[in-house]
Amino acid sequence: MAEQDFRQTIVHEEHLRLLAIGYWVAGGMAALFSLFGLFYVCMGAMFAASFAKIPATSVPPNQPPAAFLPWIFVGIGLAIFLAGATFAALRFWTAVCLKRRSSRTFCLVVAALTCLEFPYGTTLGVFTFIVLGKPSVIQMFGASLVAPPPVRST
Repeated sequence: MAEQDFRQTIVHEEHLRLLAIGYWVAGGMAALFSLFGLFYVCMGAMFAASFAKIPATSVPPNQPPAAFLPWIFVGIGLAIFLAGATFAALRFWTAVCLKRRSSRTFCLVVAALTCLEFPYGTTLGVFTFIVLGKPSVIQMFGASLVAPPPVRST
């Protein structure tokens, strides 16, 4: 029986290694796509600089200048960039936690957030739930296998 446990440990180690690689790839893709937010920031800054050079005589009477429009681009771009960078950082840290065999709950929460990204993130998140839900993997993370309290019917 000890040989079977040894083989199962090797399989679980390989699964966790593959999950960590998957989170490194997902984090890299999230970081890459977050750079599109910076494109909007640059576009908004370019519009702001262009609108600042428009002479006041070319604006129709009784109409305010559209000086706030470029800042909408900047705000949306910053929000996209910050959200993407945050998700990338969460995925990178999840890969580190999987490698260290620590913070199982954090890994499960990030797996739930990763499931929102279809189809690659959903696959990665579901496989993370499957692997991290196994009792032997829970023991590898150092968590205890405490049974939930029994539910009493009234």
